[in-house]
Amino acid sequence: MIYSNIPNTNIKVSKICLGTMTFGQQNSQQEAHEQLNYAVEKGVNFIDTAEMYSIPPRKETQGNSERIIGTWLKDQKRENLVVATKVTGPSNTFKYLRDNLGFSKAVVHDALNKSLKRLQTDYVDVYQLHWPERHTNFFGQLNYKHNENQKWKDNFKEVVETLDGLVKEGKIRHYGLSNETSWGVMRHLNESTQNNLTRCKTIQNPYSLLNRLFEVNLAEISMHEKVGLLAYSPMAFGTLSGKYLNGNLPENSRLKLFPHYTRYNSDQSQFLIKKYFDLANELNISLAKLALAFVNQQPFVTGNIIGATTIKQLKENIESIHVELSAETLSEIDKIQALQPNPAP
Repeated sequence: MIYSNIPNTNIKVSKICLGTMTFGQQNSQQEAHEQLNYAVEKGVNFIDTAEMYSIPPRKETQGNSERIIGTWLKDQKRENLVVATKVTGPSNTFKYLRDNLGFSKAVVHDALNKSLKRLQTDYVDVYQLHWPERHTNFFGQLNYKHNENQKWKDNFKEVVETLDGLVKEGKIRHYGLSNETSWGVMRHLNESTQNNLTRCKTIQNPYSLLNRLFEVNLAEISMHEKVGLLAYSPMAFGTLSGKYLNGNLPENSRLKLFPHYTRYNSDQSQFLIKKYFDLANELNISLAKLALAFVNQQPFVTGNIIGATTIKQLKENIESIHVELSAETLSEIDKIQALQPNPAP
């Protein structure tokens, strides 16, 4: 395993981070514990979850991922593990979570306390804001359109003060952002600097061979401001395994079970996937390892969040850490990407 520090901290994390959104829906507690044990055995010490998981989100399964991790975590050496979770942002979809889905002090405290209870731990290593409160472009939305009538008022200072207070209480060690824009990241950093408050250390955004939008401007912020990317969907919902090529739709696969998840399944994405599949064959490695190795090697990536529903998938994903792509291969990847840049924003 390869390890690095979360920027500006002494927390050492495995480059491969185990994502857990399938726990409690696609994976049973027994299967989840098997995954966790296998990952730790292979050197993974970084686990990511969220209060709204499992996925797809439903009232009946909300919190299941944290609960399952908690039943495992209580028997582990907590200090050897790095656990990240998230507070849900505003959305009509998640009204069943709480009446107010903003990031007020009361809401954040309530959400964190419930996460800690489910996780059966006294603290979270990285507490993340799952998506912004304000109207902006994320979750596949492009081309920001300003809305003068949105109800949100600039509250960055208050949010950072809340998170700073939780650090001082010892309930979280650090905080991070997720699905955030360059403007949002810089506003967080500026408020922290100007008011001598804790700084965000990570940003969890999509990043893969099909979505390299992070490189447009957030990568520059990441490198200069020391905010590490926790790359989610590096396998683009499994499409970068190649298993959906030529119209295939395997039984029990994510896109078979949840066909409304179309973010990574456009014709443009399929075109690129086939090109990457051919490149992987030339290199005599699997497409999955090519896709994950590409993410692993980016200098702004602190954690590559992999997810799997079987131990076989998990094994292959973790083994990607041993694949090093040459400069020539990275150049070929850039050439392929230029044919259809970022088809799955």
